[in-house]
Amino acid sequence: MDDFNWLWLCYPLLGCLAGFMAGLLGVGGGLISVPFITIILAASGMQHPDLHKIALATSTTTILFTSFSSMRSHVAHQNVEWPAVKGILPGLIVGTLLGTYLVHLIPTTPLRIIFIAFTFYTAYSMSFGGQPKPARTLPGSGWLFGVGTAIGSISTLISAGGGFITVPFLIACNTPVRRAIGTSATLGFPIALSGVLWYLISFYNVPGLPEHTIAYIYWPAVLGVVLTSALFAPLGARAAQKWPVATIKKVFATLLLALGLHMLYTITKQ
Repeated sequence: MDDFNWLWLCYPLLGCLAGFMAGLLGVGGGLISVPFITIILAASGMQHPDLHKIALATSTTTILFTSFSSMRSHVAHQNVEWPAVKGILPGLIVGTLLGTYLVHLIPTTPLRIIFIAFTFYTAYSMSFGGQPKPARTLPGSGWLFGVGTAIGSISTLISAGGGFITVPFLIACNTPVRRAIGTSATLGFPIALSGVLWYLISFYNVPGLPEHTIAYIYWPAVLGVVLTSALFAPLGARAAQKWPVATIKKVFATLLLALGLHMLYTITKQ
């Protein structure tokens, strides 16, 4: 890993981008961090058959710290819909566990195709669509639990962040955009925490992993990304307070479109 010294600088740069986008849009940042961490690890000379899994686990760990910083900022700005958090969070946890169990039992390609269609439709609606019906509001706690379960299961099965579903759902229920983003950011922290704990409990004793890697988590990369992502997440949250709502929706739509195109590319490569 002779080139590791200069490649190390890539992690803080990645943290700047992932942290800002997490604070701005209420998403974890995995869409940005996983591909780049994979590229940096490979370029630095790391060779392992589970390189993508290492990138996923490492990204999840960085999201734990980034989402906590983002959550604190949005709470300080009073941009959290707490009834939605209380209703969706238990379902998200159940759905994440369910998705982890089902991922080896059901084909995920049809789900990915449906999700791609969802991302394209939502991106179009956010950019050019109208407003939801004024009478539409958040459903009751039972429905919110079901929504959380669906979001947790789907996001786990297709390896996509739940924020890409949570934010559009909340906006469709007439939650103001900034509160939808803050609520999604608040939900992201406990989900990332459960993901990191799952990696540590399930894979702590896995042999043959690269140096400085525990439970598929490459800790030097975690440190490099978190050094800046935890600082830039509040800047993104502050931008979410100041930027016009239309601009925020267009940025979110662009990221949704990028996610859909990335998934479409991975399906065609299979």
